[in-house]
Amino acid sequence: MALKSLRVVAEMRGFLGKLCCSESLGPTRCFSRSIPAMVSGPGKWIDKLLHVKQVEPATESHSKALTNKEFVFEMQVHNIKPDRMGDYITLAEHHLTRVHEMEHYPCRLFGSWSTAFGQQDQAVHVWVYEDGYRSVKHMSELLWEDKEYLQYKKKRGEMLVSRSNELLLPFSFWGQPPEREPGNLYELRSYHLRPGTLIEWANNWSRGISHRREQDEAVAGMFCQIGDLYVVHHLWAYKDLQTRKDIREAAWRKPGWDECVAYTVPLIRRMETKIMIPLPCSPMQ
Repeated sequence: MALKSLRVVAEMRGFLGKLCCSESLGPTRCFSRSIPAMVSGPGKWIDKLLHVKQVEPATESHSKALTNKEFVFEMQVHNIKPDRMGDYITLAEHHLTRVHEMEHYPCRLFGSWSTAFGQQDQAVHVWVYEDGYRSVKHMSELLWEDKEYLQYKKKRGEMLVSRSNELLLPFSFWGQPPEREPGNLYELRSYHLRPGTLIEWANNWSRGISHRREQDEAVAGMFCQIGDLYVVHHLWAYKDLQTRKDIREAAWRKPGWDECVAYTVPLIRRMETKIMIPLPCSPMQ
């Protein structure tokens, strides 16, 4: 009985192999030829999506190859107790404004937001250190001597569930964020890449970003240096969710945008996005 069953399985495998490969059955019988011509074939986006380009060996550090700026970003993420969100915003707003306006402190507040969609009861603060890592070290030393900051830190600890931070470098091709009128929503898109693909990501986005500048929606592009590695953050600004939808759909009508997406999707391990509202003290409004 067992021998007979094995013989049946072998015969079925042989039949399926002939079914998939036989020219006499016509092209519609062969899976490799059944994909409609509109999405398959030379130059079609699905072929680009299924093809991962060869990653060239690195000849220099990512930080040197991908950025030409000295300054460093720090992204702080605070997860707040749901019943303390209002107290937290009041407390943080005073502290953030105070530190931002201290002329002898070597950092400035880039933006401060609370999440509206995505991870709830969360605040995101981004600081910029214009003198790079030297400023990061100096700022840490100053804060430990700042009695008002230490009091704030103690009160803040009673309101938080957890917190984390990252040190990030800006992509050189992204440029400075344009001036914009207040009243925007901000989207933070975070991509966790496969190790070794950061330069390939940047090469594709250095071309793709040109398709996303018409409405001045591009705010910042950064990659992590200390924290979770091979993580990229893209920050965008929109007037509202409908405007976001319109802009993103319009990008697909521009030649070249499909290539940027097709070549970068295979590089991603996972991704997430959140929609954020600026806090009153945020320079980004």
